[in-house]
Amino acid sequence: MHIEFRHLRTVKAIHDEGGLARAADRLNITQSALSHQVKNLEDQAGVELFVRRSKPMKLSAAGMRLLRAAERILPEVAALEAEFAGLVAGRSGRLHIAIECHACFEWLFPVLEQFRRAWPDVDVDIRPGLAFGALPALQKEEVDLVISSDPENLDGVRFVPLFDYAPVFVAASAHPLAAKSHVEAADFADQTLITYPVPRERLDVFTELLTPAGIAPLAVRQVELTAMILILVASQRGVAVLPDWVVRDVRLQSDYVTRPLTAGGLTRRLYAAIRSDMADTPWMAHVLRLARTEPLKLMRG
Repeated sequence: MHIEFRHLRTVKAIHDEGGLARAADRLNITQSALSHQVKNLEDQAGVELFVRRSKPMKLSAAGMRLLRAAERILPEVAALEAEFAGLVAGRSGRLHIAIECHACFEWLFPVLEQFRRAWPDVDVDIRPGLAFGALPALQKEEVDLVISSDPENLDGVRFVPLFDYAPVFVAASAHPLAAKSHVEAADFADQTLITYPVPRERLDVFTELLTPAGIAPLAVRQVELTAMILILVASQRGVAVLPDWVVRDVRLQSDYVTRPLTAGGLTRRLYAAIRSDMADTPWMAHVLRLARTEPLKLMRG
């Protein structure tokens, strides 16, 4: 038995309208063509789908089963057609984000809050990129955007620059290193360094300062939340290195000091990795614009 969507629409139209004439008008076909279509469908099914002696025209038991299928399937088809139309028009899509930068949640949530208002039909989700290979997932189309500070040369992937930031040393105001104008790698040798629960190769303080100098901190304590890191720092349980957008408010508090890493300071660049075929999607272009501007507002206070 070969059932097409038009057959389901036919059964539903005849049930709703109570007869062939009105159903034919609703489907914009002739009554003769509709009658032929019903006869062909009944021949395939091997049973009568309508009780023709009744007025209005009623469905048989077999016809009712087909109607229930139509009422279940046709709305799903209509929703799929609307979704595809939205994709063609650039109004809808999927934006699943993987984050290799643990502190990026600080600025990403304001970005997504603005984005959802402009693009309510785009499905948005966030996956921490440290639990899986974020860039391979991007190439496999499992995610659509990766936030990273480590660009790579990958087929079909573009790394779009977002903004530059400075990793900043944070300590309690009473800490001995607070008296220095800046800190060097050697200053960490007798310190407990409080970090996010991230591999060292993903932490700026290691990749840009400590590892090149061949220096390790006395101890490393990993903490999930930024607020908890700052509480531990204020309690002199250790020191931290955080992006400048995270410490925008800390600079105004007497419990903390912030200092540059090295005399000239360090600068890093954050990127959005996207598939090349997504670069011209209207909503992707919009979220990239927001990701360039919103973090700068945070850094400026």
